[in-house]
Amino acid sequence: MTFQRQTPIALISIHGDPDIAIGQEEAGGQNVYVRQVGKALADLGWPVDMFTRRSHPDQPLIVHHSPNCRTIRLIAGPEEFVPRDQGFPYLVEFVEKFQQFQAETGIQYELIHTNYWLSGWVGLELKKRQLLRQVHTYHSLGIIKYQAVSDIPKIAQTRLNVDKLCLETAERVVATSPQEQQFLRELVSPIGKIDIIPCGTNIDQLGRISKAEAREKLGLNPQEKIVFYIGRFDPRKGIETLVRAIADSKFRHSPELKLIIGGGSRPGCSDGLERDRIEKIVYELGLNPITQFTGRILDEDLPLYYRAADVCVIPSHYEPFGLVAIESMASYTPVIAANVGGLKFTVIPEVTGLLCPPKDDLAFTEAIDRILSDPDWAKQLGEAGRKQVETQFSWQGVALKLSDLYTQLLSQPAKN
Repeated sequence: MTFQRQTPIALISIHGDPDIAIGQEEAGGQNVYVRQVGKALADLGWPVDMFTRRSHPDQPLIVHHSPNCRTIRLIAGPEEFVPRDQGFPYLVEFVEKFQQFQAETGIQYELIHTNYWLSGWVGLELKKRQLLRQVHTYHSLGIIKYQAVSDIPKIAQTRLNVDKLCLETAERVVATSPQEQQFLRELVSPIGKIDIIPCGTNIDQLGRISKAEAREKLGLNPQEKIVFYIGRFDPRKGIETLVRAIADSKFRHSPELKLIIGGGSRPGCSDGLERDRIEKIVYELGLNPITQFTGRILDEDLPLYYRAADVCVIPSHYEPFGLVAIESMASYTPVIAANVGGLKFTVIPEVTGLLCPPKDDLAFTEAIDRILSDPDWAKQLGEAGRKQVETQFSWQGVALKLSDLYTQLLSQPAKN
């Protein structure tokens, strides 16, 4: 055990930079997962290197998070933001730069944990070139994504092939919920080894102050009924459903109702274009007086927004897990989420929050009104959510399970 924990581990997250702020273009749960898993594994004694693609010339090539944990940015393709569906052409160069890094540093990674299909492809290619073990986490399944969109990208078939090959050939796939495991088995392949290890959250940083204190720090009215969304601006996140649900709320004309939409964007990029579209809908529905677009929320401020809210809404069309749900619950704030994917695993209906059919404006309206109408019940939901997170969803617990898995795999011969 001690010897194997001295073995360097590579977490590969090509488009999900562990060291950038959440809410920026295509930055969300995957970035948080890789960063927090890396730090927690390092606390257990593993040397952890988190590899990503450099997307701006001003970004440092190496960022040290702790003595055992660092982010390493490889130059593969242009040093600019590249949408994930356009990243495939740069993967061969990423593999070459990864191997070059190993040669220059003398580090030979015996186990890599790949995240998302782009990184999965890199892992599959590395296994052709060197002996190592691959653990893979999907974060999103292509087969589900393409069922929900009309504009299917040219790269779709490549992604579906990689998703299947990762499940069938990686030493282990980590599903973050029983629902994801079921989808993998039914929609991707009956072959392959799957472990269920959920995502986590930093329970020590969330829910530490009262709702009143959080609102005071943010300059929010203590009497307001605050509905909160945090995440990327992406049509699949269902923000339009939330906005239209608020427009039909019985509190619609109450001066106390406030909708806060958190998350950053870049002008002209897909993220920024979706924000423009949502802002236009807000204006057309006359909700602009009660709606606040915060832009990027700093890590140190996000716990304040979670705690200040009366309810956090996650209207996604699909979520493999849904980190926002457990972050909200850790903050004593009830959750209303779409009844999809891992959200069916993290949110317990009528206990920690409510689940609604995706894209169902009316169902979300009714759920929001139920919680806002009954503060005592909302408090009970919040307290139950906090308890659930404490017992099931800490990053320390996630890291311990991954550590056991890594140890098991490292005790077995590597194959390619």
